[in-house]
Amino acid sequence: MTETAATVEAQAGRVGIEHLHFTYPDGTEALRGVELAVEPSEKVALVGPNGAGKSTLLLHINGILGGGRGHVTIDGTTVGADTAKRVRAAVGLVFQDPDDQLFSPSVREDVAFGPIHMGVPEHELHHRTERALAAVGMSGFEQRVPHHLSLGQRKRIAVATVLSMDPTVLVFDEPTAGLDPRGRRELMAVMASRPETLLVSTHDLAMVAETLPRTVILDGGTVVADGPSAELLRDEALLEAHGLESPYRLPGS
Repeated sequence: MTETAATVEAQAGRVGIEHLHFTYPDGTEALRGVELAVEPSEKVALVGPNGAGKSTLLLHINGILGGGRGHVTIDGTTVGADTAKRVRAAVGLVFQDPDDQLFSPSVREDVAFGPIHMGVPEHELHHRTERALAAVGMSGFEQRVPHHLSLGQRKRIAVATVLSMDPTVLVFDEPTAGLDPRGRRELMAVMASRPETLLVSTHDLAMVAETLPRTVILDGGTVVADGPSAELLRDEALLEAHGLESPYRLPGS
C-alpha cells in the first residue's frame, strides 16, 4: 500500500467540523461556531432541544446545506460544491420519515437506485443490493412494494438504500421516532452492528444509553457538552438545563 493510499484509508469515516456558522435566509442563526471531531467507527449521539441545530448540522455533514462560515471534512475531504457528489456517496443520510427516501415500485429498485446513479456496473449491483438488505434483516423482500410494509420495515429498507452505496459515515435523524418496541429493537440492532462511523440525532436518550457510547449536546447552535454517554446521561442538572431528561431517572423522582 502506498503512503497516499494508507493516508486515505486512515481518514475513512473521519468527520471534522471547525468553526461552523450557518444562518438561514430568514435570519435564524442555526449554528454558532460548532466544533466537532469524530474518529472512524465512532458511534455518536447528537442530542438537544428542538431548534438546537441538530438537523442543520446533519445536512452540512452530508453536503446538502452549505454557504456558511467554517469547514466540514469527510474522509479528509473538505465539503464543498466541487466535492458534493463524493461526499454524498461517503455519507449515508437516513431521514426520520422513510417515505422521503422510498419512491420506487419495489424494494429492490429503491435499494439499487443510489448505486445505479453512482455508475456501479450491473454485475456488482445485484451483490450490493442483496448485501444491503441482508445487513438490515430484510432479505427476501426484494419484490415487495415499500409502501405496503410497516414503518419499522420501511425504516430498515431506508437504511439499506444508503448501505448499498458503501458509505463510510452513517447519519440518522430521529431513527426510532414512531416505532413500536419491536421495530425499535430491530433498528437499534442494525445500528449497533454497523462498522461505519455513526452520527445519530435523537430525542430517544434510552436508545443512546444502550447503543451510542459518546454523546454531544447541542443547544443554541453550539456544542455545550461532549463526553461518554454513561456520564452525560446521568448528569440530571446538565440535561435539565438543556431541555433533556435522563433515561436513568425514575418516574416521580
